[in-house]
Amino acid sequence: MTDATTQTPIDSLTEAEAAAELERLAREIAHHDAAYHTRDAPEISDAEYDVLRRRNAAIEARFPALIRADSPSSRVGGAPEAGFAKVRHRTPMLSLDNAFDATDFNEFCVRARRFLGRTEPLAFVAEPKIDGLSISLTYENGHFVRGATRGDGTEGEDVTANLRTMKSVPNKLHGHAPAQIEIRGEVFMTKTDFLALNQAQAASGAKVFANPRNAAAGSLRQIDARITAARPLSLFAYAQGESSEPVAETHWDYLQRLKDWGFTVNPLSRRLGSEADAETFHQEIALERSGLAYDIDGVVYKIDDLALQRRLGFVGRAPRWAIAWKFPAEQATTVLREIRIQVGRTGALTPVAELEPVNVGGVLVARATLHNEDEIARKDIRVGDTVVLQRAGDVIPQIVSVVTDRRPRHAKPYHFPETCPACGSHAVRPPGEAVRRCTGGLICPAQRVERLIHFVSRPAFDIDGLGEKTIQEFYDEGWLHGPADVFRLPQRETEIATREGWGKQSARNLARAIEARRTIPLERFIYALGIRRIGATNAKLLARHYGSFGNWREQMLAAVTIGSDARLELGSISGIGPTIAEELTDFFGEPRNVATLDELAAELTIEDAARADAAGSPIAGQTVVFTGTLETMTRPEAKARAEALGAKVTDSVSKKTDIVVVGADAGSKARKAAELGVRTMTEAEWRALIE
Repeated sequence: MTDATTQTPIDSLTEAEAAAELERLAREIAHHDAAYHTRDAPEISDAEYDVLRRRNAAIEARFPALIRADSPSSRVGGAPEAGFAKVRHRTPMLSLDNAFDATDFNEFCVRARRFLGRTEPLAFVAEPKIDGLSISLTYENGHFVRGATRGDGTEGEDVTANLRTMKSVPNKLHGHAPAQIEIRGEVFMTKTDFLALNQAQAASGAKVFANPRNAAAGSLRQIDARITAARPLSLFAYAQGESSEPVAETHWDYLQRLKDWGFTVNPLSRRLGSEADAETFHQEIALERSGLAYDIDGVVYKIDDLALQRRLGFVGRAPRWAIAWKFPAEQATTVLREIRIQVGRTGALTPVAELEPVNVGGVLVARATLHNEDEIARKDIRVGDTVVLQRAGDVIPQIVSVVTDRRPRHAKPYHFPETCPACGSHAVRPPGEAVRRCTGGLICPAQRVERLIHFVSRPAFDIDGLGEKTIQEFYDEGWLHGPADVFRLPQRETEIATREGWGKQSARNLARAIEARRTIPLERFIYALGIRRIGATNAKLLARHYGSFGNWREQMLAAVTIGSDARLELGSISGIGPTIAEELTDFFGEPRNVATLDELAAELTIEDAARADAAGSPIAGQTVVFTGTLETMTRPEAKARAEALGAKVTDSVSKKTDIVVVGADAGSKARKAAELGVRTMTEAEWRALIE
């Protein structure tokens, strides 16, 4: 994992680099998932594996349009082993998102409270995170009938016979139990049992295991159940899957029911009355960690109220109501050799630390992000300093602090450049922003090439054969100055074929690839323009709202006028807001940009945006505004439901608004709706309409 792309900070990746990196990560993580979950023979440490998963998640967060169908973020574990029958989980066995410090945990709590529309703190149940093998146990009329591994989260392996050999798996539940219930837990091996097993394995010339987790997984997943019976396996039960009837109102009460039925529940689990208790509990468990009989790598925090869990639901492959707070990552010290300035496609000047290579958490690190000039000044980072490096919640290597005792005598404070290192243009820092930007625009070679690379990248025009190297080659030749020039390259097919490294077939393939992209969806077209703050998600919002290129262009030109209805409408689109609206109006307020846009559009067929499939919806295609306090749902829930039914949700009322849903304490928006004659309805009327 030491190639150049892997070492590139995520905030410095181009779209093409990010796509290539996601492809590599998907392949590498799938390989290690199979080694870990299917063959019980991991090839890397947990820390190294976490680095891969966090880097993948961070790249997807920055480039959401690049998320792959085989993304590790939508997959849990590995495919079931071929030697076992397959069991499809009635409720998927998903994994948890991770926190790495108190800030991460607090942000998780804020997100949950915001989604629920709550201000009061949440109660949690804290459980040590066991490093074992997740399993599912199904009971019918109190009798154990089936057991399965997690597998890929959707489908696992039937290991019923093996689980029956474990004393900690009750064959019959004590007392009353639902007619059918699925109970989930973790099979593990204690440290003492692991050492004894490995000693016996070595004495008999058999395979020794790398750690207790691998020993537990390998022991449970034996074709011959007699081998499992001879292995010292344990189980902690901690979660519920499908159930034919409610069991408890809180997770804490559910854990008590598990104990009543005959299961072992981790005795260190604790109910926390508020969010503030989590950090104290975490510190306590960290101190006890080395003395525990089993391996843990963090603490799982679950919102106690099961009704709130159901409301929160899931996002991606993880629940919104639980998080795994991992123990701290490794740190290392190294020497800062140089601070280099990168110029991005939007002109942002980003400082990057060039380091003496050092191993941190299983990864050889030679570069780290310095974020911006304020960060350098705050930490007083100087060339030649010995620095503390860390890989924690963020997969980007971070410089935590400077070891001032080792500072060279003549080290000077770093002065951030005020001119662009690529073109010499003045670099300005807009008021209120942390980033300095080059003013050179298209005259800046760093930006021009980067913008063309962005233009042909996978989530944009996705033109095969036009990678960074080729873009740079044709730019240097004088063939590419703006995006419309890309579609004139087929006219140079003969010239391209004679260039070094090219031939008739490769030139022909490039020409065909370009011609195949003359028809493009509106959202990709908008994204490809590289307008600042217009990523793939915002491009989709704009395309969905305006429908066609012609309408979008017309409304954007109208929005250039401050105070116009078009500008008000743009800024009120849910998810856009005034800051992004200003970036768009700045773009369309520059005549040269509009000329470039029209020159490009003349080469293309731009497809209208696809509308949401809302057959039979009473609000499909209508523009909806919510105002006031809603009592039966939060604002995010209401907006999501409206959009799922094909409506357009905006944040302000205009003549184009179709419905205003008026909650408690509604103010100016309700009055404006009345003035404009826009249809209004109460929250109850709205629910009746959509349900």
